[in-house]
Amino acid sequence: MATTTTPAVRTTGTPVPIGHRRGPMAAVATIARWVALLITTVVFLVPFYLIVRNALSSDTDITAPGWTVFPTTLHWENIAELFNDNEVPMARALWNSAVVGVVGTGGQLLLAAMAGYGLARIPHRASNKIFYLIVATLMIPAAVTFIPSFVLVSSLGWVSSLRGLIIPGLFSGFAAFLFRQYFINFPKELEEAARVDGLGYWRTFWLIVVPNSLPFFAAIAAITFIANWNAFLWPLVIGQDSSSWTVQVALSTFITAQTINIHELFVAAAVSILPLVLIFVFLQRYLVQGVTETGIKG
Repeated sequence: MATTTTPAVRTTGTPVPIGHRRGPMAAVATIARWVALLITTVVFLVPFYLIVRNALSSDTDITAPGWTVFPTTLHWENIAELFNDNEVPMARALWNSAVVGVVGTGGQLLLAAMAGYGLARIPHRASNKIFYLIVATLMIPAAVTFIPSFVLVSSLGWVSSLRGLIIPGLFSGFAAFLFRQYFINFPKELEEAARVDGLGYWRTFWLIVVPNSLPFFAAIAAITFIANWNAFLWPLVIGQDSSSWTVQVALSTFITAQTINIHELFVAAAVSILPLVLIFVFLQRYLVQGVTETGIKG
């Protein structure tokens, strides 16, 4: 009896990419994601476009019924007009906001980092109780503490001064909470190696923990600086003299019950958001990394 054998089939050629194997649905999903990303990008960029467009326009162009992408004449002199305005010391306001942002952020990081490390690593029977008290302060609305804080600052003679703007904001329970959560997950092996070398808690913190936590420090610094720069209510209460105004307080003076200076308002807004945009561009990866390293689960 004769038998037939089927010859072996050899497959040659390049393998088909995974995207092609899935069929047209994968391509449709990819296109849909890109379209959604494009729409989201446009929506987020529209406010920035409006600020730049109106900052380089005259009041007539801004309030004109017919809309143009850009005005026929770009008024670059609006920038010089902003800084030459005698009623609103914009340059001084930018300097005050920069000082409040940098010094306030540095002080808050210093205090919150030491508090968080102490609560996470230094054993004490009252550590958990202190931590719960710090968390409890987060439930108190900030507006409730304004009157006692103002009375205290006023009694110290810090009204209309940078001290009154900076010092009350140095103590942040939220920042201490974030640092404590981060240091709990910090590798203990590095600290144990430092202890073997004879380092105490203080030197271990500064020589081992801080240098190995710089990305997290950068994330908290970015968040804190943005919050300090955008603060309005407390600087409005304390900054009773124009020499102590911050950027946000200066912006509010362009709209009053008597006058509305539209084009200077938009120029000031464009100038005020520029430092925040630069910070976000350079530190955006640390913002995401900082949130993931706190141990907070979504």
